[in-house]
Amino acid sequence: MKKEYDFTNAKKNPYAKMLKKQITININSDTVEYFKKEAESTGIPYQTLINLYLADCVKHKRKIEITVA
Repeated sequence: MKKEYDFTNAKKNPYAKMLKKQITININSDTVEYFKKEAESTGIPYQTLINLYLADCVKHKRKIEITVA
């Protein structure tokens, strides 16, 4: 390794906005089971499916509609 590096021509990472952030979240077990079953049929890990679903909500600016049963 060099003792010093020259970063004068460095560029920002263009993918930095797409980085994921690890969080802890409480999700109902039936919701997790739903995504796990979907994961089995699609071959995509359930956590990735949850992320894709939430990202789709953001992309399409979906509004939350809550109905009390």
